[in-house]
Amino acid sequence: MPISAKAFQDWLHQAAPSASTADICRISGIKRTTLAQQLVRGKVTETTVVSISRALGLSPLAALASFEQFAELASPAPPPTPAELVSQVATMDLLRVVISRSSPVQGGDGEEGGSVLPALSPAPHATSVRNWVDAVDDGELRHRVSAATGVAPQNYSAQLTANRLSPELAFATARAAGVGLTGGLVATGLITEDEAGWPPGAKQSALEALSNGELTALAGERLQALGKSLRRQEQEQAQTEKIWEHLG
Repeated sequence: MPISAKAFQDWLHQAAPSASTADICRISGIKRTTLAQQLVRGKVTETTVVSISRALGLSPLAALASFEQFAELASPAPPPTPAELVSQVATMDLLRVVISRSSPVQGGDGEEGGSVLPALSPAPHATSVRNWVDAVDDGELRHRVSAATGVAPQNYSAQLTANRLSPELAFATARAAGVGLTGGLVATGLITEDEAGWPPGAKQSALEALSNGELTALAGERLQALGKSLRRQEQEQAQTEKIWEHLG
């Protein structure tokens, strides 16, 4: 759902009326050739809008909401669900929490106290997109997204396997799931948790609300998925090496 070049230029003129294209590229870190190519094609990426809004000290969420296709972001959004919050906890962080719970700290009087929750990494992480979709999927989500966007289910699944999702599909997925529209944008890394308005410490609170059994089961599912991914990579690497051997 790229931004039309005209809409982008109108927004940029209002956001930074005295700044030149060179100025914008310099402060945002965007290459001039990259921005020029996008303008020539008539489509500017959401990433470009977010980068420029950050450089100008503007809210990326408000910047996106100023464009028609993201206008819904201007409306108050429900907070992320506990499942969405937990989905954005990296697997390694999740395992550290499991270990932390099994190793309670000692209180000042020598008795066991509560466990100390390790600091959590910010989203996104290596499986953030797949985890987020799984967290909001009721079993029919992929079909609803496909019907709404015209994207074939297999193409949608291919993006999830690669742990990526275009902003358009992330937006459509959140809408089809009936959750806050910023969840997918956070999972894909387009905007940060803070920029999305997620409450500070929300992920920690969601983790603390999980029982030991729920936490351990979730960690087991993550490890199983990680094992499958690693085995697939090893098989692909072995096939690549065989091909090179035959060619060599």
